[in-house]
Amino acid sequence: MAGGLFALLDDVAALAKLAAASLDDVGAAAAKASSKAAGVVIDDAAVTPQYVQGLAASREVPIVASIAKGSIRNKLLIILPAALLLSEFASWLLTPILMCGGTYLAFEGAHKVWEKLRHRDQETSASDLVDDARTAPDEKKIIGGAVRTDLILSAEIMVIALNEVADQAFWSRLVVLFVVAVAMTVVVYGAVALIVKADDFGLMLAQKARTSAARRFGLGLVRSMPAVMATISAVGTVAMLWVGGHILLVGVDELGWHWPYSLVHDLQHEVEHAVPFAVGAFGWLTNTACSAVVGLLVGAVVVTLLNVLGVGHGAHADADAHEGADLTADDAAGDQH
Repeated sequence: MAGGLFALLDDVAALAKLAAASLDDVGAAAAKASSKAAGVVIDDAAVTPQYVQGLAASREVPIVASIAKGSIRNKLLIILPAALLLSEFASWLLTPILMCGGTYLAFEGAHKVWEKLRHRDQETSASDLVDDARTAPDEKKIIGGAVRTDLILSAEIMVIALNEVADQAFWSRLVVLFVVAVAMTVVVYGAVALIVKADDFGLMLAQKARTSAARRFGLGLVRSMPAVMATISAVGTVAMLWVGGHILLVGVDELGWHWPYSLVHDLQHEVEHAVPFAVGAFGWLTNTACSAVVGLLVGAVVVTLLNVLGVGHGAHADADAHEGADLTADDAAGDQH
């Protein structure tokens, strides 16, 4: 009886050691996969804050939370099952799907650049004449746009992670990707929440801190946040172009069209040889700049095509502006009568 009990305890101990080893393996694999996707994670954190610019302070965190919920749904309910199934039965489809996502990111980034370039200050615009209630930000559209962009960035994160554990068993891949999905969502949207609430924290310090140094720090934080948010918005736009262009360059290389990415690699090596100090930094900047240019060119083509077809963002914006002007004219006519 005692011998059987000891044998059972030995089995339990062996299983516990095996489980601990498996957890260590999963943790190591998840950490490695997450580190490989760090660049896209930074891009994701830079892109998201621009979606809450101009909103009431009380709505910033709820909207970030809604985007985070959409992000975790993207990763766990769409990307994770699709990536695992495709890797098992149709791995050749992963690259074309990623390239479609890269094209969308390039389009979004190029559209933002185009909007900046075409923006003109007018004495009287439709947005100035329409009632504030009509021009209030549409939170559903904001969240929807952010979640759509997150879908592409999250897909890139998950596919990079999948490539790092492609040689492992199905269930190991599943657990690692689940850990990466949850961890990356917490990191990205936790950072975004801190960024968008930094000015409120600074205001609280400026008003309630007991020491003058803390109050000055809070006031400086409040004053600096508009510039910080503008910088983050610009970085987010560049990030869309960079990531989108990089996905396209890598994609065409994997599909057999090698010279575009080879050209970028050759240029990167030339820069690294020309600048022996900080080789990694300058090489990365060269690759990033080339990817951003590719993203801008592809995105510009897509923006042009969509506007010619009348289905681009610009076409909708112009239609909304004309509609707002017509409503204002009608209201003015009514007031005269």
